[in-house]
Amino acid sequence: MEQVVLSLGSNQGDRMAYLKKAISFLEYDTKFPLLASSVYQTSAWGFQSNGLFLNCVISLHTNLPAEKILERHQKIEWMLGRERKGEGYSSRSIDIDILFYGDKIIENEGLVVPHPYIEKRKFVLVPLDEILPQFIHPKLQMPVHKLLELCIDKGKVEFFAPSVDLF
Repeated sequence: MEQVVLSLGSNQGDRMAYLKKAISFLEYDTKFPLLASSVYQTSAWGFQSNGLFLNCVISLHTNLPAEKILERHQKIEWMLGRERKGEGYSSRSIDIDILFYGDKIIENEGLVVPHPYIEKRKFVLVPLDEILPQFIHPKLQMPVHKLLELCIDKGKVEFFAPSVDLF
């Protein structure tokens, strides 16, 4: 069993409903209860958007390999209406990123774990710090709480709802 840590975000339509639906699909792949952060309202990162995001981080345990998890997440995104429009960032109904796959480092075509921008994204670090402050980033060899302290991202990250609202 591997601990998998995921980031979820939505800035189109009923954002909370998209997060809830994605989590219900993800529960299917897990053998243990999910651990979920609170939901945070955040500004867009890497592009201009009129819509604010709702973001959260979840942790689960699974027997699935990382590549299969990525495949499942892309299917969930598609089922929930995500449209990929070429390269770059854009507004989306749902986005699911693999942040960590245990303490593994995976770098192949189509999949890089740990996610390459964790330490630069306050919208990821704030909810991650809420549920796993002592988790050690396998490449940077620093705990999440230290990465948050060092993060220079000035994006807005505001509490929106407790994790219980996700289930």
